[in-house]
Order: sequence, then structure tokens, then C-alpha cells
Amino acid sequence: MIYMDNAATSWPKPESVRQAMDDFMRNVGGNPGRSGHQLSIEAGRLIYEVREALAWLFGIDDPLRIIFTSNATEALNLVINGILHPGDHVITSSMEHNSVMRPLRALEEKGVELTIAACSPQGLLEPEEVDKAIRQNTKLIILNHASNVVGTLLPVAEVGELAHRQGVLFCVDAAQTAGAYPIDLEALSVDLLAFSGHKSLYGPQGTGGLCIRKGVESELEPLTRGGTGSYSEYEQQPDFLPDKYESGTANTVGLAGLGAGVRFVLSQGTTCLRAKEEALMRLLIEGLKNIPGVITYGSGDTRKQIAVISFNIRGLGPSEIAMQLEEEYHIMCRAGLHCAPITHKTIVTFPQGTVRLSPGYFTSQQDVEATVEAIWKIAKDVSKTEFPVADFKSSVSLSVGTNEDKRYANGKGD
Repeated sequence: MIYMDNAATSWPKPESVRQAMDDFMRNVGGNPGRSGHQLSIEAGRLIYEVREALAWLFGIDDPLRIIFTSNATEALNLVINGILHPGDHVITSSMEHNSVMRPLRALEEKGVELTIAACSPQGLLEPEEVDKAIRQNTKLIILNHASNVVGTLLPVAEVGELAHRQGVLFCVDAAQTAGAYPIDLEALSVDLLAFSGHKSLYGPQGTGGLCIRKGVESELEPLTRGGTGSYSEYEQQPDFLPDKYESGTANTVGLAGLGAGVRFVLSQGTTCLRAKEEALMRLLIEGLKNIPGVITYGSGDTRKQIAVISFNIRGLGPSEIAMQLEEEYHIMCRAGLHCAPITHKTIVTFPQGTVRLSPGYFTSQQDVEATVEAIWKIAKDVSKTEFPVADFKSSVSLSVGTNEDKRYANGKGD
């Protein structure tokens, strides 16, 4: 089997992730912050160490400014519903996931004004499109870091700079980039960063979080309120981080796995991980663009995107292609609209969608070559013309070495 669906969730996970979850269930199991016994204290320590590892990864001084959610969608809903009120104005792009678009559309019906900055059919966004959309009542700009459909990187550093110049809060949806692309919140001028734990951070499903710049918590209302284990004598929600946003029992076993996944990323280094995925994407883009009848979408430039590409074959629907890839060639991918209809309208593939391929760290060069060959055979079968003979063997080496994060290796965390 060849797994090409890492944009949905990474697989396989590092073995350390399974081991960490198993160790928690066997040897810890306590409820963090709820009791004074040693198992509860150990669970609380474990969660703090996960915050610490993420703080290293994202360049955050205070680990307590990272709060945990069940996924990036919950983090984005927290931001959107916690910041915006009727009469406020918000800006987003035409390359967003429904995790942003649906809550924004719901608030639009309640009096929040929404502007969608237009991206090119390749998925690229000019910062000027955002700049000229800013109004007197603009409260928030929210963009994905990279598209989940075509992988295109949006200019978050440039938008962050202009947002701060105009005194507007800036939120980045890093579901696709956290762990796969270097992120430094200070350098990017990001106020709020939503991330998914189960993709390129290699944690289990049901994990994610939000990084909050100092001071922003005064403008961000909680999405849920309830027991936090702190200030139990009060019936009002605590106003300090992370307790203000973390009510109820944590997914501690999931966070144990996320911590192991983040430590794996830190041990490899995001630069190394990025280099390998870029090399895989070069092979994939090169191979697909040379197949007659295959249409690819996005920038076509690995420097401007992450390890995600969408394609179609003339004469076949995306679901038919994905079904053949799985049933005949045991290649797992995703077809359709990828929970991002506005993106497909932008790249002109709505309503049928595309087939999405998303290799990851554990994808090999041979996997990519086999995938390109399978797509060539499918395209050849549907074509009525003679096909050229294709050679899928590449001389490109994927050996990029390792780049251990020295800050982490020299005594921070495990």
C-alpha cells in the first residue's frame, strides 16, 4: 500500500507516538490538575512538557500561551467566535478551508461584515488585496498558511506586517504547515496561530491547539466554560492562560502522543523535513506534468507550496480516478472538494473537485514513482490517442540527511 493522504492525517506515525500513548495508559492515567496525588501531578507535568516542546517549535517564550483544543477547527472557531461581534469587519482569502468559511458565514448572518480577498487561479495571494480591504472597523484578518487543496503558501509574513501596522489582529490557520514548514510567530507577526496535532506534528487525531500572543487574551472570549481544576471556589471562569480556554478533562493520552510527535519533528528539524518533502514534490510535479491528459493545479513551484498537489484526468471524474488508484494500485489519496469549496471555485474545479496527493516524511522515492506510473496507466486507458512510453525512474536523490534542533537536544524537554 502507498499512502498519499498526509494532508488529511499523517500516517504512519513515528513509533515513539504509540509508545508514549501506551505508557500513559499503562503507567500514568491520572487527570491533570484535578487531584493532588502523584498520577495527577505526573499527567500535569506531561502536558506542560508538550507545551514546552511546541514553544520551542514555534519560537514562543512562554509555553502557557499555548492552549490545547480537540483540533484546528475548534481553535479557529474559538478565534472567530471569541473575537468578532456584530458590526466588526473580518478579512479572509478565497483559498480557505470550511473550518474558517463556515463560522465566518454564520457570523455574517448575525451582522459581522466579511471581505474575501481574491487569490489567483494558481492559489496565490497578493498582500495588496488584503491591504486595500482593510476598513475602519476591521477587527481580524484570518488566512491559512498553506492551502489544503493545492499546497500554495500564502504571504503570511507580509500580511502580518501590514495587519500590525493597521492595528488589526492576525490569525493564521497552520493546520497544513505546523511541523512541515518553519514557523516563528515573532518573525511572522502572528497574533493567533491555530494548529492541528494529527498532520505534520505526527500526533493522534483529536489533538490541536492555539498559540496566543501576549495581550490578545483580553480580546478573546472563551468558546466553552467549566471546570479547570483552578479557582474552584469561584463560579466565574479564570482569566489567566491556559485555564481561561481549557475547560473540562484534557485528552491527556492524545497529548502524550502529540508530545512524542513534536519531539520527533524537533529531532529531525523542520528544515530537513521540508527539504525531503520538497524533493518528493519535485518528482511528483515533474512526473504528472508530462502525462498527456493530466491537469495539475497550483503554483507548480515547490518553493511556493507544501507537499500537496491536486490533479484531474480529462474524461474521468476525480472519484473514479481515486477508486482506480486504490482498487488497482493500492494507492490511498483523496478526491472531491476537500472541505474547501471556495478554493475549488478559485482554481476553477468546482463542483467536481480534484484528486489530491499529499506525500509525507515516510513516503519514499519509489512510492512517488509508482504513483506517477499508476496515473500514467489510468490516463493512457482513457485516452484515444497513442501515448509516449514513460520512464519513471529518477536520478534525483532524496537523501537530505538530518538537522537536529540543537536548542531542543541540548537539554530542553526530554
